[in-house]
Amino acid sequence: MLEHSISDWDNAYANGANIAGGDRWPAAWDGPAQAFREKLLAEGRARVDIVYGEAPRNRFDLFLPPAAPKGLVVFIHGGYWMESDRSSWSHLAGGAVGRGFAVAMPSYTLCPQTRISGIVGEVAAAIEKAAAMVDGPLMLTGHSAGGHLASRMATTTSPLASDVARRIRQVVSISGLHDLRPLMFTALNETLHIDEREALSESPALLRPRQGARITCWAGGGERSEFLRQSALLANIWTGLGAATGSVVEPDRHHFNVVDGLADPDHPLTRTLVDE
Repeated sequence: MLEHSISDWDNAYANGANIAGGDRWPAAWDGPAQAFREKLLAEGRARVDIVYGEAPRNRFDLFLPPAAPKGLVVFIHGGYWMESDRSSWSHLAGGAVGRGFAVAMPSYTLCPQTRISGIVGEVAAAIEKAAAMVDGPLMLTGHSAGGHLASRMATTTSPLASDVARRIRQVVSISGLHDLRPLMFTALNETLHIDEREALSESPALLRPRQGARITCWAGGGERSEFLRQSALLANIWTGLGAATGSVVEPDRHHFNVVDGLADPDHPLTRTLVDE
C-alpha cells in the first residue's frame, strides 16, 4: 500500500522557490499598486493612512467607486503574517471598485512583534473601523495568510463585533492557510512562534463557522499541494458545520498570480466575491 507523507515541511510551504521566475514577486505588484493608488488619489476616490489602532502599522487605505458604494470589501494581505503591507496590493481593489464597491486594505503588526492571535484582533479592529465608514453588505477576502485572517473573521470566536459580523455576506479565502498546525514543523515557526494552544484557537478549520456563513476557498492549479489541501480542507469541514461553501481551483495559476483576477471587474474571482 502506498502512503503519502511529507518529509520536508519547509519545501511543502515554499512558494517562490517552486515557481519559475518566482523571485519577481512581491516586487511585481508594487508598480501596478502605486499606479492605481495615485490614479484614485488624483480622482479624489482614495483615502490613505486611515488610523484604526495604536500600533504604527494600524492603518488602512480606502478606495471608492464613482457613486455611492454598494457595500464594502476588505482585502487582507498575506506574507506569512511576517512580511508585506497594504501598499503592494492596491491595484487588486480595481475589480470590486469597478463593480461599485468600496475596498479597504489594512496593514497590521507583523510577527514576531506580535503573535498571529494579535494580528487577528488588529484585523478585526480595521474591519470595524472601515465598516463604520461604509454602509451595506460586507465582503472579506485575503491571500495566503490573509486568507486565514479573512476566514477567521467568520468563525464563532471571531473578535468582530456582532453587528459587523452580521453584515458579512461572503468570504473568499485565496490560497488560504486554514490549519496552522503543519506550520509548527517549518522554519517559519522560528518567527511565528505558533504553539499547540494558538494553533487550536486560531485555525479556522478547527473552529465553527458563524451561522449563515458563506465562504469560497479559491486556489491556483499550480499551487503547492499543501495549499491545495488547505483550501479544500476548510470548504470540506465547514460544509459539515452548516456553512454555504465553494471550492475553486483556477487553472494555470500559481500562488502569486492567483490574486490577479481581483483587479478585473469581470473576472470570476471578483464576481464570486461581490455578486449575490
